[in-house]
Amino acid sequence: MTVPAPSPADSRLDRVGELQSRIRGMEATRLDTRAVPTHPALAEVLPGGSLREGTVVQVDGSTSLVMALLAGPSQSGRWCAVVGLPDFGVEAAARFGISLDRLVLVPDPGGQWLTVAATLAEVIPIVAVRPSGRVSPAEASRLAARIRQRGSVLVAAGDWPGADTVLEVATSEWAGLEPGHGALREREVEVRVGGRGELARGRRARLRLPERGLAATTEPSEPDAPLTPVLPLERRAG
Repeated sequence: MTVPAPSPADSRLDRVGELQSRIRGMEATRLDTRAVPTHPALAEVLPGGSLREGTVVQVDGSTSLVMALLAGPSQSGRWCAVVGLPDFGVEAAARFGISLDRLVLVPDPGGQWLTVAATLAEVIPIVAVRPSGRVSPAEASRLAARIRQRGSVLVAAGDWPGADTVLEVATSEWAGLEPGHGALREREVEVRVGGRGELARGRRARLRLPERGLAATTEPSEPDAPLTPVLPLERRAG
């Protein structure tokens, strides 16, 4: 009796199943809610107050903001994957509170970035990807369907058709460097929020992205312009 060799598709499904089993066993917690743990400083920025399973968040203009979005889920015990962001430094990620033990990095996926992101989304709950070139609506729709099916979150560092939420860094100001001396300490950014639904449309906020990562406390501050909410990521002096 001749037993046929397993097809490449069967081997791929076996590997996916094995990875899913290993990651579920290694995660610190299992959360059945659609709300994904989010850093408090971002809760008022995101529609609904948190990241949501099965959604796509587009981030324009800031790798630091991508790290900030990953920090809360990572600290809660979730795995994160980062595809196509060679400037995503592990030291900076650790300062933001991202667990390096639950972080998968694919800095240069080449032309297979979409396939790599889709495969990782099968087994990892939070996937950040920088699109290489234009993403067609059909490609975006297929991956979004997989994200919804798996209950994952896709953070797209670049244009993504049909994104549920869009965070765009409109302005950026560094603090700490005085004329001729000093060191950069933190960056204050104005974030425009858009996307689907009334909760996301036309909102603006200021965030402080400190050089050392996210602090545990937040408090309102007085903005120069009528932007709301204003949430620093660490407590302002005075």
